[in-house]
Amino acid sequence: MVSPNLAGYQAYQKNKFQTASPHRLTLMLYNGAIQFASKAKEAIDNGDIAGTNMNVTKTQDIVYELLSSLNEKEGGEIASNLKKLYFYMIDRLIEGNIKKQSSSIDEVISLLQELQSAWVEIGKGGTLG
Repeated sequence: MVSPNLAGYQAYQKNKFQTASPHRLTLMLYNGAIQFASKAKEAIDNGDIAGTNMNVTKTQDIVYELLSSLNEKEGGEIASNLKKLYFYMIDRLIEGNIKKQSSSIDEVISLLQELQSAWVEIGKGGTLG
């Protein structure tokens, strides 16, 4: 049986995603990707092969979601460059997972953090909130 508190929390979480603006959803994706990539790096450092694979896969799934949300027709050169960057991140994640290299994961985290910061700045314009 699910506790009432847990059921309420799950409903809140579901509603949070369903009512978020496209800008907020993208920011949530960046946050999640950074979180899972950080866990993957930690798992590599701890020799946790299963944890590494699980968290790299979750990070890749989020990057693929970011990739699928691109609109190259309207986004032009920026969308095209982001597409190339997302594919590069996926390659680095695969390499880091196969070789158990935290440096590859570090690079992806750094790239994601830069994009996340830029996305936060875009949101401060007030038009995408």
